[in-house]
Amino acid sequence: MPTMLGLFDEFVEPAKKLGLELVKAKTTQVLSEAELIELLPHYDGWIIGDDPATRRVFEAGKNGALKAAVKWGIGVDNVDFVACEELGIPITNTPNMFGGEVADVAISLLLALTRQTHFIDREIRNNFSWPKPAGMSIEGKTIGIVGFGDIGQSVAKRLTGFDVNVIAYDPGVEGNKGYQFVQRANFPDRLEQVDALIFTCSLNKKNHHMLSSATIEKMKTGAMVINVARGPLIDENALVEALQNEKLYAAGLDVFEIEPLPKKSPLREMPQCVFGSHNGSNAVEGVRRATYKAIEHLSGFLHDA
Repeated sequence: MPTMLGLFDEFVEPAKKLGLELVKAKTTQVLSEAELIELLPHYDGWIIGDDPATRRVFEAGKNGALKAAVKWGIGVDNVDFVACEELGIPITNTPNMFGGEVADVAISLLLALTRQTHFIDREIRNNFSWPKPAGMSIEGKTIGIVGFGDIGQSVAKRLTGFDVNVIAYDPGVEGNKGYQFVQRANFPDRLEQVDALIFTCSLNKKNHHMLSSATIEKMKTGAMVINVARGPLIDENALVEALQNEKLYAAGLDVFEIEPLPKKSPLREMPQCVFGSHNGSNAVEGVRRATYKAIEHLSGFLHDA
């Protein structure tokens, strides 16, 4: 996990105290399936980032030394948990570690889009101009939150002081969790009321491309889309078309269908948008929490083996 690797040296000694010797992966983003198949048989445990943790990879590891794995973070769409169960490889993830940190990024994107702070910065730096674009107030707006777990609730918490209305979408979570300004709905109901739609949910087979041409058509003209969850939740072709024909006003995206964002992506030509590098969880405090928890889980698995 690149965010963990950036603080790698800090975790070496705590891991030793738990009986583990950490080995730093030689990568800046993810290892390929072929690389993992070659490497994993030589290791007893694996802390998984966004790497392709497929059946073939786990089978190769099982045929070697691999005894256990932990998925760093909450997202598990890249991990074949069924294969682990069938192969007898204990595995878990580390949920509820950095909901606040990812929510901070969601709010920062919302503020950037509504007040065009990113555009102003670019113009001052690159064109030596002094722009005065008219922004919009967040007060009184309706914010849709897709996914009302740790991250989604953290977004709602941060919206408490903005005097907004929130519609939360999540079939797996009941109630408004004590936030009186939060109403519940089933996606895509009431999308026509939403001024900004924020994706904070996990990715699964049922919600792939849940924001599509059809669901975008239900949205209010001039609405904004923010994604701090997983890129494939949004059909990027449909999003590009909606931005081009001004059905949608702007998008704030920390994640994409293909990462890094391809050089030829039409999104790069849209100055009204703000982009991230799938970096929402990368705050020192959150990385520490998730990594220590991953090390603890892995130590427990290996010492119970």
